[in-house]
Amino acid sequence: MEEDRWQFLNDLDDEILKGGATFSEWCTFIVRDADIAFAAGAHLATIITAVAGIETYLRAEYAASPKGTLYQLIEGAPLQASLKNDLQILRRYRNKWVHISDPLDDQELLSRPENYECELERMAIFAVRVLRQTIYSNQWV
Repeated sequence: MEEDRWQFLNDLDDEILKGGATFSEWCTFIVRDADIAFAAGAHLATIITAVAGIETYLRAEYAASPKGTLYQLIEGAPLQASLKNDLQILRRYRNKWVHISDPLDDQELLSRPENYECELERMAIFAVRVLRQTIYSNQWV
């Protein structure tokens, strides 16, 4: 299973990266950790770390101010509208898990954890794709 996940990431790179791309060492480090989490099946860790990689990339490439929010970074970046939309979807989903409004309201999670696992897996796949679309958005050939 882990080998299949690494192959999925390699296939994504082959699909999306057609030239060359450069980004900061911070971004490289975070993206590598997102990939490790994905390959290990740590879906929530993948999502959170992928969003951190996206934010790091956007902040290094396009930030007008070091204090901008992720929302502002996404909206201010010269990215395709569809990618911006996907980034906002991913940001909101990550926020749902990072900023849990009532951590004691866990009955649904306790009674049907498989529902959350399936959703998290789908979003982890979405996250690694959107991460790559973002960091490879400014390719040179």
